[in-house]
Amino acid sequence: MERRQRGVSAGLLLLLYQISQVGLQNIPSVTLGVLVLNIFLFLNPLRPLSEVCLSVNEAVHRKNWQRLLLAPFHHADDWHLYYNMISMLWKGIMLERKLRSIWFAYIIVVFSVLIGVVYVVLELLLVVVLDDPSYEMNCGVGFSGVLFALKVLNNYYNPGRVSNVIGLPISSKYACWVELVAIHLISPG
Repeated sequence: MERRQRGVSAGLLLLLYQISQVGLQNIPSVTLGVLVLNIFLFLNPLRPLSEVCLSVNEAVHRKNWQRLLLAPFHHADDWHLYYNMISMLWKGIMLERKLRSIWFAYIIVVFSVLIGVVYVVLELLLVVVLDDPSYEMNCGVGFSGVLFALKVLNNYYNPGRVSNVIGLPISSKYACWVELVAIHLISPG
């Protein structure tokens, strides 16, 4: 995993601009806390990305379980941070108001750990099913898995809505799956 450039950049500036347009007073506390934590760790990473990213090799073979907690809150670059935090901003505003802050905080913590566990299990399955040990070395960071889970939860609490995915109107019930395929096609890996 390549080392990313630290400091203020276009993606970070755009994110801060978007947050200012919403207004800090309009962002619920847990959502704001998640945004601040992710921005802080982008500007001041606890360790290099290669030491926080999650992989089968690190989590299972080396028993480096702390990566389950670290990987979701570190991002590869400013645009990765921007897209994830803009998504968090909108999903957080909608869900935290509906679920209340304590429950929403609990969900964020649980999803942050469980998504890492699911990632490791899926990579292990790929190793076994495809008989390809290279999947043990795939190393990931970012909040995308948590956001995907929040999107599914948001669709549950707000049924019948239509989402716009790459310009196509799609029922929100299916939009998260279409979005997942679209993201993979646009930005594999």
